[in-house]
Amino acid sequence: MTARSLRGMAAATLAGALAITAAACSNPGATGAGSAAQDSAVVGIAYEPETLSPLLGYGKDGNSKIFDGLLAFDDDLRLKPALAVALPEVSADGLTYTYTLRKGVTFSDGKPFTAKDVVFTYRTILDKKTNNASKTELDALEDVKAVGDDTVVFTLKYPYAPFAQRTVLAIAPEHIAAGQDVNSGPFTTRPIGTGPYVLTDWSKGEKISFKANPHYWGGAPQVKKFTMAIIKDDDVRATRLRSGDLDGAILPPNLAKGFTNDKAKKTYAAKTYDYRLVTLPTHNRVAGDTAVRRALDIAVDRQAMVDKILEGAGKPAYGPVPTGSEWFTKGTERPHDLAKAKKILDDAGWKPGPDGIRVKDGVRAAFPLWYLSGDKLRQDHALAYASDAKKAGIEIKTQAGTWEVIEPRMKHDAVLAGGGSPGDPDFDQYLLLKSSLGGDGFNNMAWYDNPAVDKALDDGRTTDDKTARKAAYDTVQRELVKNPGYTFLTHIDHLYVVSDKWSGLSTQVEPHDHGLASGPWWNVEDWIPKDAKK
Repeated sequence: MTARSLRGMAAATLAGALAITAAACSNPGATGAGSAAQDSAVVGIAYEPETLSPLLGYGKDGNSKIFDGLLAFDDDLRLKPALAVALPEVSADGLTYTYTLRKGVTFSDGKPFTAKDVVFTYRTILDKKTNNASKTELDALEDVKAVGDDTVVFTLKYPYAPFAQRTVLAIAPEHIAAGQDVNSGPFTTRPIGTGPYVLTDWSKGEKISFKANPHYWGGAPQVKKFTMAIIKDDDVRATRLRSGDLDGAILPPNLAKGFTNDKAKKTYAAKTYDYRLVTLPTHNRVAGDTAVRRALDIAVDRQAMVDKILEGAGKPAYGPVPTGSEWFTKGTERPHDLAKAKKILDDAGWKPGPDGIRVKDGVRAAFPLWYLSGDKLRQDHALAYASDAKKAGIEIKTQAGTWEVIEPRMKHDAVLAGGGSPGDPDFDQYLLLKSSLGGDGFNNMAWYDNPAVDKALDDGRTTDDKTARKAAYDTVQRELVKNPGYTFLTHIDHLYVVSDKWSGLSTQVEPHDHGLASGPWWNVEDWIPKDAKK
């Protein structure tokens, strides 16, 4: 999970999908018209990134459109060469990764891409002055150096099995970014990269617009203009799609269902690691109580949430790892058991008061739960969670707010949050659960503190032995049963509805952040208009 992934930004990470708003006061969220041309597309998404600089976290998980990494993921999340000509050569001890770079690649301003740009990108991210909260993802990296213009050598501190997956990170141009303030310079909003698209406009809160890079090393895209419109409200996004203002959009299941009979549109379902959870802050006298946490963990009816809120487009979540993953620890499923939840609270001294809400040592079993305004899925999860909790004698007051309102309250108030990163378990669990990251932006929002989990997380990331790593992450998942600092609710399948006028569309297994990096537009550079001349 990225530093901003719980917030739905790109964070980190997918980590991504944007949507147009406010062309006129009387019609907020409109862009004027959808793209009638086959060589342009306008898609609607819910969130926008805070930056477009790879040095600050943008594009760290690949598919950034403006940039490329040394490697990239295909639709099955297998690594493939990008700015590198092949997968890396790895030393026998697992400590050295050598990449040979593609020749003849240029940035969109015409300047050549070389090994110096790779070294600059990684060293700048690791610099203490750089405000990239995801730099812990590169903890294993000891050094990176250029050998000539077309070879890069990474040296690790310890064998780290998924290091190659980290090298999908977008590469920034040294000749542009090195002369600016890394945290606030113009490169953060007006970037230049080697990717298939060039940024033409970013109207914050409204849209991000791109044009095809005619000199892209992978071939010029046939979709020449691409706009990601930022529409936070699910209902508005669906309305814009239905009216023709958008060519595609991400939608919650209940709204995507409304396009089932529209023959001009297709629905794409992407399997994901994306989960919804409730943070249970350690610093809250009620939510930080282990008995309350354990009771809530089994008082919640996860299957009902999947059936009623997601309309079947997902599965119950018992931790950050989906039940279908090879990394999931069997036996850590927690079935809904209200009677057992009540007994846990009774045994811990939380006794029902006159109004049915439990009390212990003069403290009432009540706390607020915040969710993001305009996000219907989070709202529905929050309301269902509060309803289940009340049956156990715990009062949860749901409140909507922006992240600007929610963030200062996270230390003591619960939040209906999201996260999830495909692939290696280290990618998500370390940032979510490591005690030293409590209070570090949107990392470890619950300030979870469990020494056994801390040790297991360190063990899991400091070896490349898969058996030892599996044992470490099994420990993490079992500890979350004993003391769940979060109540994991559901893993969600992402649904996208897109105009059926292109071929070549597909989806990947997606992270929580499903912005520019995800959806059927993860490979928009490969789309082919159906009316294109053959």
